[in-house]
Amino acid sequence: MRVLLLGGTTEAMALARALHGAGIDCLYSLAGRTGTPALPPVPCRIGGFGGIDGLAAALRDHAISHVVDATHPFAAQMSRNAMAACVAARVPLVAFERPAWVPLPGDRWTRVPGIGAAVAALPRDPTAVFLAIGRQELVPFAQTGHRWLLRLVDPDPVPGLPGATAVIARGPFTLEGDLALLRDHAIRIIVAKNAGGTGARAKLDAARELGLPVILIDRPAYPAGRSVVATVAEVLDWLAHPARLGV
Repeated sequence: MRVLLLGGTTEAMALARALHGAGIDCLYSLAGRTGTPALPPVPCRIGGFGGIDGLAAALRDHAISHVVDATHPFAAQMSRNAMAACVAARVPLVAFERPAWVPLPGDRWTRVPGIGAAVAALPRDPTAVFLAIGRQELVPFAQTGHRWLLRLVDPDPVPGLPGATAVIARGPFTLEGDLALLRDHAIRIIVAKNAGGTGARAKLDAARELGLPVILIDRPAYPAGRSVVATVAEVLDWLAHPARLGV
């Protein structure tokens, strides 16, 4: 057995450690978008595969027997490519994905289907916005006239959003820390992706406590047949019985 683990998340790191501890051969793959990524105690590769054909070839070249897609829930293109490549190479695949967030009493969420809808849902009058969506899709927000707060992992220049304030930090984050962040920057609204998990949930809890509205971007849709598990134990069980789930 040789597992290709498409990583970059807290869940992927936990799974890589579990596979290492179980003595399962694992190749951990990162897209390379973070300058100083955390790396697990298994062999790693950094960089893209070159689309579906490139990934299918890599599966054959590296003698991969199983693929676990533990990328970010919004890494839609990578996940779609992985599904198609695994079908082409006849390699079983399962997605290891944290459950989405659900609203709690007191939450003031506006759920939207994508970045364009999030831009449209912002107030017309300029205000202070915590734009908690990473650095990849900032350009559509540039012409809306708001004051932006970003929280990023790398201290690189902010692409396409001049004048934004960037806080450099790596999660997990705490309720106390995010309450202070929102108060210190006089934030009036939050835009976030429904990433799920516990590492970045604190901003939503802080918004609820402060009575702030949140524009929450729904997860992308995937083709039918994508199987998803939510725990390390479920992945290990799938590896022992891959016919139960996956491509």
